[in-house]
Amino acid sequence: MATVEEKIRNIRELKNLTQEYMAEKLGITQAGYSKIENGTTVLTYAKLIQIAKILEINIEDIIAFDSQKYFNSFNNVKGNNNGSITITTDNTDFIKSLYEDKIQLLQKLLEKTEAEVDRYRNKFGDI
Repeated sequence: MATVEEKIRNIRELKNLTQEYMAEKLGITQAGYSKIENGTTVLTYAKLIQIAKILEINIEDIIAFDSQKYFNSFNNVKGNNNGSITITTDNTDFIKSLYEDKIQLLQKLLEKTEAEVDRYRNKFGDI
């Protein structure tokens, strides 16, 4: 049976979120967040509440999460003979929600990168 920390990692990955994103939202380093998922740091109830909010899931669902049951129940995605996946209209909203947080994170990264480029241009001029 998976630990709560493993379940958090599985849910985070299903939502296509990075450890960096989670760490940023929690106000800790990526290494610190990694220790939570690996179980090398004690996961406090307060931290579990914060993680549940970021993952937009309640604590009970984290504790009860079973990745095998999740994948077995995800029957709106059908495999084709060539190994590709057909996405039905029933699950497009779900898949879209998985990527929204990733898009926001990438937009923040792009903004930070553009700001860094502007700083270099101001300091060194166009090269």
